[in-house]
Amino acid sequence: MTTETTKAKYWAGRAPTHCDISRKPITDCFIDGATIHGPWANMHPDTHKTHGRGLGTGRGQKYKKQLDGRWLKVEG
Repeated sequence: MTTETTKAKYWAGRAPTHCDISRKPITDCFIDGATIHGPWANMHPDTHKTHGRGLGTGRGQKYKKQLDGRWLKVEG
């Protein structure tokens, strides 16, 4: 019998406070991802809908703020 254990991954360092593109405040969720413009950015979820290239390897990761203040990777 095999069991797979996934280790939680958290954002390292200081989390962004504002979206790099729209400047909207980041409060509980953000995406670190590639943009349709080329470079990567820390984006507010609304901004990611129009400027992001999706989630997954080489595209982006979604982080959600936890009760302890850390940012948990939840997708991508």
